[in-house]
Amino acid sequence: MPVTIYRAPASDLTPAEIDRWRAVPVAVAVDLGRDAGQIDPAIRPLLPAGRQPRLFGRAVTALCEPPDFGAVLHALDLVMPGDVLVIAASGHAETAMIGEILGGHLRRRGGCGLVCDGAVRDVATLAGWTDLPVFARSVTPRGPSSAERGAVNLPAIIGGRLVTPGDLVIGDDDGLVALTPSTIRGRIGDAEARLALEAEWQASLAAGRSMLDTFGLGKPRQNGT
Repeated sequence: MPVTIYRAPASDLTPAEIDRWRAVPVAVAVDLGRDAGQIDPAIRPLLPAGRQPRLFGRAVTALCEPPDFGAVLHALDLVMPGDVLVIAASGHAETAMIGEILGGHLRRRGGCGLVCDGAVRDVATLAGWTDLPVFARSVTPRGPSSAERGAVNLPAIIGGRLVTPGDLVIGDDDGLVALTPSTIRGRIGDAEARLALEAEWQASLAAGRSMLDTFGLGKPRQNGT
C-alpha cells in the first residue's frame, strides 16, 4: 500500500502562547500530570547531559513500517521551519529510518528537531548539529530496504504516548514531553507557577532555612531512646 498523506489538523494557537513554554523544563511539564504526555525515557538524546541542545517545536508525524521508510521521505516535503519530525517506527532497532542525508535535508527545510521511536544512523554527523537536536531509541548502521508504505500526519504512538500532528514536543537532557493544544493553552499558568515555587524553594534553602520550613513539612516524630 503506498504512503498516505493526511492533512494536519488546524490550530488557533498563537506564537505567543507556544513561546511561553520555552522556559519550561521537561521535568516541570511532566510534573503537571497525566495531561502532559511524557514520552518513554528510553528515547534518549544523542549528546551527553550538559551538551544536548533543547528541542522545541510542533510535530510532523511519520508512521513507518520498518524496514520501509517511505513515510519519512514524504514527511520531509511537508516540514516547515520550527517543526519537529517525529518518526513512529514501533521501537524497531534493526533498521535506521534516517541518517545524515535525510537529517541534513530536515535542517535545510528549517526543521528544529528529530524524534525517532526506532533507530537512526550516521550519529557522529547528527550529533554535531547543534541546531537539530536528535532523540532516538536505537542506533544501527543498517539502512532501510524500501520506501513504499506508511502514513504522514496521523496520530502516532511514540514511546507509549499518543502524539498528534501539531502537538508541541519539548526535549532536554531529562527526556521528552508532548503537549496537546489544550494543554499548551490551559496549563501554562500552572507550569509558570511551579517555576516560581521552585525559585522560592531555592532561595529559602540558600538562605539557610530548614527542609521542614522550606517545604512546609510536618514535624517528624522523635525517637526517645
